[in-house]
Amino acid sequence: MNKFPSKEIVERLRKQYPAGTRVELVRMNDQYSKLRPGDKGTVDFVDDTGTIFCTWDRGSSLGVVYGEDLVKKL
Repeated sequence: MNKFPSKEIVERLRKQYPAGTRVELVRMNDQYSKLRPGDKGTVDFVDDTGTIFCTWDRGSSLGVVYGEDLVKKL
C-alpha cells in the first residue's frame, strides 16, 4: 500500500508552504524529537513525499511528515 501523497497533494503543499514561510508546530508523531507543539520554524522546501523540511528556531532541521505531523502557517 502506497502511503505517499499524490503529485497533486505535493504540489498543493508546495504552493501553501513555499520556502521562507513561517510555521508553528501543532503536532509531531516522533517520540525522539525535542520539538514540541508551539515551536516555530521556517520552511526550506517540500520534498516529493510531501515532507515539509524546516529550520526550527530551536536549532533542529527535522521534517514534518505528511499525514503524521502537522504545522500551521503564521
